[in-house]
Amino acid sequence: MIIVVIVVVVLILLAVFYYIGKRNSIIASRNRVDESWSGIDVQLKRRHDLVPNLVETVKGYASHESEVFEKATKARAEAMSAQSVQDTATAETKLTGALTDLRAVAENYPTLRATENFQQLSRNLSELEDEIQASRRIYNSNVQSYNTDIQQFPGSIIANQGGFTARQYFELEDKGDREPVAVSFDK
Repeated sequence: MIIVVIVVVVLILLAVFYYIGKRNSIIASRNRVDESWSGIDVQLKRRHDLVPNLVETVKGYASHESEVFEKATKARAEAMSAQSVQDTATAETKLTGALTDLRAVAENYPTLRATENFQQLSRNLSELEDEIQASRRIYNSNVQSYNTDIQQFPGSIIANQGGFTARQYFELEDKGDREPVAVSFDK
């Protein structure tokens, strides 16, 4: 009889320890998602701070392109006010399009492209874009791991009891940027 009681107590203790361990694992996974989102947020804020400088530099050379500048300024404001992952993805897609238009305007002004200020801003923006992509990959990887933790049995039971919910991936909406770019060396 005592052996049965000891076995039952040991099994209950093992279940409790497993529950605690799994719950702590899910919390750690959720915290990695939050931390990696803050990495994206930092890079996006740096990008948002760089946009006005780029706009002002190009504006000095191409003052008659006001629609492009307004579009970039509006897209930046929307990106800065976005709250959710989905809203941020939508706003950043618009901002990327506006920056593409701004770069296209700059292409029409060879003297602008030759200025050191514009070149430095362009380099900074390109570096930021690379850092955002790297941060996005890390975030999406953490989201995938977290979502798997809370959706697989028995983690799903613990997640439901703890109020853990799935997180969204951070994906840009414009899938057109995945098309190959045509490169030509013809003059």
